[in-house]
Amino acid sequence: MAAFRVGVDIGGTFTDIAFLGEDGRRLTKKVSSTVGDYAQAIVEGLSEVMRDARIAPSEIVEILHGTTVASNAILERKGAMTGLITTRGFRDVLEIRTLRMPRLYDLSWEKPAPLVPRELRLEVDERINAAGEVVRPLAEAEVEEALERLLRQGVEAVAVAFLHSYSNPAHEERVKTLARRIAPRLVLSLSSEVLPEIKEYERTSTTVINAYVRPIVETYLSRLEAALKEIGIAAPLLLMQSNGGLMTAKAAALAPIHIIESGPAAGVVGARAVAQASGVSHAISFDMGGTTAKASLIEDGELTRAIEIAVGGGVMVGSRLLSGAGYTLKVPAIDLAEIGAGGGSILWIDTGGALQIGPQSAGASPGPVAYDRGGSEPTLTDAAIALGYLNPRHLVGGALKLNAEKAKSVIAERIAAPLGMSLEEAAMGAYKIAASNMIRALKAVSSERGRDPRRYALVAFGGSGPLFAAALAEVLGLRRILIPPSAGVFSSFGLLYSDVEYHLSKSRKALLKMLDSAELEGLLGALESEARRRLAEDGFTAEKMQILRSASLHYQGQSFELEVPLEAGVLDRATLARLEEAFGREHETTYGHRAGAEEPVELVTVKVIGRGVSEVPRSAAAGMAAPAPSIGIAQSCRAAYFGPEKGWLSARVVTRGDLKEPLQGPGIVEEYDSTTLIPPGATARLDPVGAIRIALEARNTTIG
Repeated sequence: MAAFRVGVDIGGTFTDIAFLGEDGRRLTKKVSSTVGDYAQAIVEGLSEVMRDARIAPSEIVEILHGTTVASNAILERKGAMTGLITTRGFRDVLEIRTLRMPRLYDLSWEKPAPLVPRELRLEVDERINAAGEVVRPLAEAEVEEALERLLRQGVEAVAVAFLHSYSNPAHEERVKTLARRIAPRLVLSLSSEVLPEIKEYERTSTTVINAYVRPIVETYLSRLEAALKEIGIAAPLLLMQSNGGLMTAKAAALAPIHIIESGPAAGVVGARAVAQASGVSHAISFDMGGTTAKASLIEDGELTRAIEIAVGGGVMVGSRLLSGAGYTLKVPAIDLAEIGAGGGSILWIDTGGALQIGPQSAGASPGPVAYDRGGSEPTLTDAAIALGYLNPRHLVGGALKLNAEKAKSVIAERIAAPLGMSLEEAAMGAYKIAASNMIRALKAVSSERGRDPRRYALVAFGGSGPLFAAALAEVLGLRRILIPPSAGVFSSFGLLYSDVEYHLSKSRKALLKMLDSAELEGLLGALESEARRRLAEDGFTAEKMQILRSASLHYQGQSFELEVPLEAGVLDRATLARLEEAFGREHETTYGHRAGAEEPVELVTVKVIGRGVSEVPRSAAAGMAAPAPSIGIAQSCRAAYFGPEKGWLSARVVTRGDLKEPLQGPGIVEEYDSTTLIPPGATARLDPVGAIRIALEARNTTIG
């Protein structure tokens, strides 16, 4: 009997499924997402693959899942009715926030309404100071009254966030005891458990988000597990975390804050693995699907993680200078810049007569006009068909029939005619504007972070990523492009590279030069013990546990921290001195300068990652996967438009396997799940790990 691991990723347009057999067998499936019930598309897609490949349900040993359920609950304001119990005087922390705005000088911008309305935010008398000392005892009668009042209001979940509970959680733990007596089934989130870190707004916001989405996530996961059992699949279900690690469904249901950005993370993990296998240590991951495009930086073979993210503030390009949109979530997450540009992005002309792309998307239903499912708005996919880039007869290996004439007609009528352009000029304009928008995302994770993008390779995937990769790389001066195998479903395949991880943290504010190294060792030891306990519950032996340390620091008086690795082993003054030097280097790389030796560096938070390593490392197993089967090529050449200078050219149409012999552009690589465009002057070939390696012709290109 064969054994298969399965990755499932839900996108705004498609749900992607990847099977990986222990013998290296690779099977992929792309089905339309079922927005009303995401589990339906997952079960239907799994059933089709198992039926077609004659795989028994018992042969599936693990299901790895990236989901948008938690983030959608916030975006659509469809989370649970949530209450907040907090220290007297701190009722309006969620309203006041940090006073930062995402768009400077925009007087029309309004901050989003708090997830907990004011009438459900209740104060109780208590006070603990920053040293963890009780200044005023907890007024238990007020807590009981607050709980009963919230229950009468019909709340489904309650967040508890007391001042300085990260230093002493006793009062929050007492609230838990009282709540268990008054309402045993009430969903309760304590800030001392969710995020035992300094900064009142960030901790309160994160705890509220956890309470707000937890009932939704619990219901979804229980429904999904039940649906899987109905088709005979009893394999364990693991969820992708925003930080790039996996966690059990049970752990995700209790702490759903870790899966808010679940979907995009898997692709970056896979991009790192493919880049390393191809001998590339510095890369920019670029994932473009049907709705959004996302970019992330990979340096020295390591993922780049953000200390916090904003959820529900609209699609934004990430920037340290522009923050304050959405709801703050202070959890480690892969540092992503996201922008509303995908294959389904709608093309429109603004009041000034300028062509715009998105952020509105045609989504899975009705989809682009070419899908012939009732869509009436022109999209980027329709433009790509008009340019000759996409197969005019079908996508997804023939499963999705296209009406190319409708696509061309809507571009001609809705875009070309109003702008006084030809069909190809209008379609090329849409292509270039979309590329320009996405370049902002690539800059946000590179040049805005003090990195020169020309030093990096571009790893492009997603249903539309390989179609735009060369255009982006050319403008930014990147000379190397990698298109990984199964690029169109790569986020689902990227799940198969990931390991189980637990990220734990604890705030301890102290100057490094004044810090007792034994005390720091004790803090880290407690976090490491908790990480080992959780991994042991998941079945990992001590030999299969890997522990990584890091610390968040800043110069004394600064409000924001930078995270740097903390070496393993015994902590002493020499170790702390090296930590201070590592922080100085990171500060200089990020901000362009570092303070003098006399400027004190302050520790803010210590962090631990506990990683479970499988008997056969997941990344190694995924890297040995066999190539996906090639699709049939109906025509060996197709006319494609490459702008007014080059015009219409005859592009060779090939499969990935054909690239064992180098291909000089123009060319088009057609696969079941994606299409790769090789522009004139570029050369594409297949590298030993099955990735398409595209080299652009050298030219003097500056960073625009």
